[in-house]
Amino acid sequence: MADSSDKNAVRKNIKGRTTGQFRCLYCFERVEPSKGATEFTCPNCGYAWRISWFTPDEPRIRGPVWETNERLSREEMEKQGGA
Repeated sequence: MADSSDKNAVRKNIKGRTTGQFRCLYCFERVEPSKGATEFTCPNCGYAWRISWFTPDEPRIRGPVWETNERLSREEMEKQGGA
């Protein structure tokens, strides 16, 4: 049986959660897409993600938008003198 300190810890964790946001998997900044969006481009790094909605208030990243991310990677490599 859980004691009161365990219950308080659980309540504190639940209070600290954010809804409607996720972390960009490239720059790890917390971002908030518009509700119901299926794609989101991170304003910090420019990488694009396909998203789905776990609940109406909780977005999840499904995967990258390959065309956008490949273009950004290619541009970065050209800046650095790569292929």
